Amino acid sequence: MPRWITNLFIASYLGAMALGIGCHALRFGTGSHPLMYFVVWDMFCGWSAHEIRFHVLGEGESGNYYRLAPGPWNSFSPYGELTRQHYDTLGNSFHKMARMTLEHTEHEPMRRVLVVEECWPKKYNLPDSLWKLRYDEPKDPQSYFWVRQVHTPEGELVAYHGDWLNHVSAVALSNNPRLMSDARRGKPFYAINPTFQQPQHALGTNQWANQALPAAPFSAN
Repeated sequence: MPRWITNLFIASYLGAMALGIGCHALRFGTGSHPLMYFVVWDMFCGWSAHEIRFHVLGEGESGNYYRLAPGPWNSFSPYGELTRQHYDTLGNSFHKMARMTLEHTEHEPMRRVLVVEECWPKKYNLPDSLWKLRYDEPKDPQSYFWVRQVHTPEGELVAYHGDWLNHVSAVALSNNPRLMSDARRGKPFYAINPTFQQPQHALGTNQWANQALPAAPFSAN
């Protein structure tokens, strides 16, 4: 192979890497063209150290809880073993899934529909053999359960909460006066999603909206 081809390849490679580092550091033109995906370092953007699952539950008038997603039929798993409700991270379709199950099953009257987020560190997904090689402490997986949404049986949203990780981050920030002071000085402007700027009464009124949620003895498996 001629030397000039080798030099051209090395120069092109280093040039693309330098361009990607510069654009990524300066946040300049990172989304200007689809090819920019190959030169900016965003392959693992949005990766989380926690595993998240969603449980859609219906609370009956008797106080019993029923799993509403997936429904009592063949479930749809688009990528691997997880059913489709676990991919709805924004929570746009949970009320539709619940209503579909309620409309096609026989059940007692429902009081409300709960969307519960389950979250745990991904390190607990390691097999026991690899866990013993990596960690000295015993493997004791723990999950955090957090109510994301509350709906009426007809699908009306009556309560909404952000995801668990953002909630924990916000609590940690609010409990640290120094971080709060740095945040106010370093970022005086906060962009708010217009979807969540509507007044509370616009989400509908329901006697369960502000009521504390009782412990639900349901299985997360």
